[in-house]
Amino acid sequence: MLGALLATLLLGGCGVLPDAATSGPADQAVYKGFSSTPRIRYGTYPCAIVGTPYLGRELGSHAYHWSPLEKDGIVYTCAAGHVDIIHVRIAADWTAYLTAESYKHLMKSDSHFSYKLAVDRSRNFVRISYPKGWASLPKKTRSAVAREIAFAMGPYLTFTTVTWHEILTWYGFKCIGLPVEFASAFSWEDSYSNLLGTILTVRALHDMQHPYNQALEIVLDEEMRKLGIQPVRVGRAASDAVKGKWFTGNFALFVDMKKRNFDIGLDDGFVTPTLVPDVAECPGAQAVSYPVPDLELLEEYGFSITVEIEPHEWEKDRILRIVHQDKRINPQIDFPQIMDHMRRQAAARYGPEYSPDHDPGNPQVIAAK
Repeated sequence: MLGALLATLLLGGCGVLPDAATSGPADQAVYKGFSSTPRIRYGTYPCAIVGTPYLGRELGSHAYHWSPLEKDGIVYTCAAGHVDIIHVRIAADWTAYLTAESYKHLMKSDSHFSYKLAVDRSRNFVRISYPKGWASLPKKTRSAVAREIAFAMGPYLTFTTVTWHEILTWYGFKCIGLPVEFASAFSWEDSYSNLLGTILTVRALHDMQHPYNQALEIVLDEEMRKLGIQPVRVGRAASDAVKGKWFTGNFALFVDMKKRNFDIGLDDGFVTPTLVPDVAECPGAQAVSYPVPDLELLEEYGFSITVEIEPHEWEKDRILRIVHQDKRINPQIDFPQIMDHMRRQAAARYGPEYSPDHDPGNPQVIAAK
């Protein structure tokens, strides 16, 4: 009975038992693996409504397992607009977990594995094809190559998975069972925040001095400073400035989100953020775009993977019909068609206001190096 209770607490993300991956240098976490999937966190709206928590330059510590010292909410940055720090942390921890899981399966020469987000019912299936002679390579050589491949797979799988969650939400899925989530589907800061989490984790997992949680805290603070993070008052004022145009409503249950950002890098391989025009504290602001994860490195080493998503939500048939599938979604093939379908729906529902491209005087975009 006691053992079951402890297991439940750990799996819930409370961290009652030690997790080898979060102790010791972060660069060892991939080898050690995580004892459980990341804990559940729920994002928030970038809107100036009752209940939206705004943060300033102090983001607190990061915690793969629960910690009262972690701060979550919306920040405003000059180069990235609003950023949902909760989404950053969600994507970061899933990237760490899936990078470690990929390494484990590569070292075992497994042909496939699967996983699912705790908040979704869909299951993600990954099939791996190996180069000839992989299993006969010396362990040290396989480990070095597997680590490189895992660092490509982890961010790719995570960004694909969290993007699928946004798609599900657009088509009516409610992970908490309340009619408040459609407004959050591809809200103007979501995909960029998710992508940022995957990028920061790759940096954190190369830290040879600090444990994973502290390493992620360091790179998050560094990147937010580079992006021009602003005080709480600026973030709230920026949201207030677009009220009535980008969204309407005062409470979560009654928000109508018009502004969406469907950019997941399908056109140019980058995700570009949505900036609020004419923020006084950010004169001449330039939006910094980040590259989406890709699998080009796998080809160099003779690997390939196939990812499929098997939805089990009530809304699955609405999505499967769009791509003329019966059971599973192939993100590489099907996501472009689904994203186009959503864009057309948004345009019909909200008109040109849904798209960041229609902002007059939209700041110049530059790509992150």
